[in-house]
Amino acid sequence: MPRTPNAPSTLSSPFAGRRIRAAVVGAGAIGRGSHLPALARLAAEGETEVVAAVDIDAKAVEAFRAEAGIPHAYTDLDRMLAEQRPDLVTVCTPPTLHRDQTLAALRAGAWVWCEKPPVPSLADFDAIEAAEGTDGGPYASIVFQHRFGSAATHVRRLLARGALGRPLVAHCQTTWYRDTAYYAVPWRGRWATEGGGPAMGHGIHQMDLLLDLLGPWSEVRGMAARLVHDVETEDVSTALVRFGNGALATVVNSVLSPDEVSRIRIDCERATVELTHLYGHSNEDWRITPAPGVPAVEAAAWQDFGPDVPSSHLAQLRELIASMRAGERPRSSGPDGRTSLELITALYRSAFTDTTVRAGEIGPGDPYYTALHGGAAGWAPGEREEVPA
Repeated sequence: MPRTPNAPSTLSSPFAGRRIRAAVVGAGAIGRGSHLPALARLAAEGETEVVAAVDIDAKAVEAFRAEAGIPHAYTDLDRMLAEQRPDLVTVCTPPTLHRDQTLAALRAGAWVWCEKPPVPSLADFDAIEAAEGTDGGPYASIVFQHRFGSAATHVRRLLARGALGRPLVAHCQTTWYRDTAYYAVPWRGRWATEGGGPAMGHGIHQMDLLLDLLGPWSEVRGMAARLVHDVETEDVSTALVRFGNGALATVVNSVLSPDEVSRIRIDCERATVELTHLYGHSNEDWRITPAPGVPAVEAAAWQDFGPDVPSSHLAQLRELIASMRAGERPRSSGPDGRTSLELITALYRSAFTDTTVRAGEIGPGDPYYTALHGGAAGWAPGEREEVPA
């Protein structure tokens, strides 16, 4: 089951009695539409203040600064870090930039909240973890907002205490649709800049939530294909996953599906848990169906998800700020954040080598440790296979 957070640091919090000074790196859609609103909401509650924005496009970052009322705009990250000394840096740039920007922020003493996909490889992730603080931060956390919210918290607790019985069978589905125009953006669909296809850039959210609910995975057998799009990466993948607790799961990630849906289903000994949504969930998107013979009073208690807190950047950021003030490693950072990237890496290795991959097998010296394509013929850049007509 999900790990126990680190105990609070014995050091006094450097953030006590004041707002968290935040900087947004990347003035594009995710920064404008998700990070900034979450920061603004917490600013209204006295928790944060946005002190700077950074983007290589001077006009874009100045417009971003003016619209949001941010005091300072920069085109140079290092200069911003030196002059503003933010407590928290939110990284909203393409994946290929995440490693260097995260490392720069950590070395400047700032905590980091980085959009998914976190980085293009396990080697990059391990380099970031090595640069984190050792007692009370700074730490780097990944945006895995689907873990957060009232319903996910409720179901996680039910599973953790065994109320629903042993998990047996699970299904994890991210079947979305992306057209040719979507892949016209230069960094999409390329190993070097996006890291991977829908397993990495789309299905990572549902796979991360599944892992957060069920705990560690032990082995995976995967398949991947390019069926439609003229890209380097796959546009569909499937996998069979075995968990440490014995549960078996199927995983489907696609950008070829006109009827879009995100879904998780977990069949336990005493109940089935189902989540059906698209890009975010609330209490009403979850359903718990008790097995025959479960007492009605107990089954009714399972349906009490509490006040509705939807999954969102805001829900995760609120918990991250609390972790900063407590000097704790936040969820979705360190080993807790790495497990999803390791599963995705193993899925690709399995698909491209036609083997079963076990947790912990991919490390330094393995070609998949530094690139998700692993140099596989037909998949590595410059070695395109023919796409079936």
